[in-house]
Amino acid sequence: MRNYEMVCIIHPEVEGDDLSAVVENIEGLVKRGDGRVTHIEPWGMRRLAYPIKKQEDGQYMLLKLELDPQGVAAVDRGLQLMEPVIRHLIVSID
Repeated sequence: MRNYEMVCIIHPEVEGDDLSAVVENIEGLVKRGDGRVTHIEPWGMRRLAYPIKKQEDGQYMLLKLELDPQGVAAVDRGLQLMEPVIRHLIVSID
């Protein structure tokens, strides 16, 4: 198992219980990849550097993960298919 950090930008219109559901779906993706989420830190609504999918703002979330390298590809594919997730980035932590 390796340590990773993932930053997700979630659609700005997703709020409250819907935002919690999106985070739970992301946790489910990680668990299906035989990993676990160790920390979730919401950064809140922020202005994007450039418009993405016609959106100027987004809800940022930082998640710290423990995951096998093969699981990263599965999580990445799953996040690409999730409509509320505008962008995501997964980086390895030493």
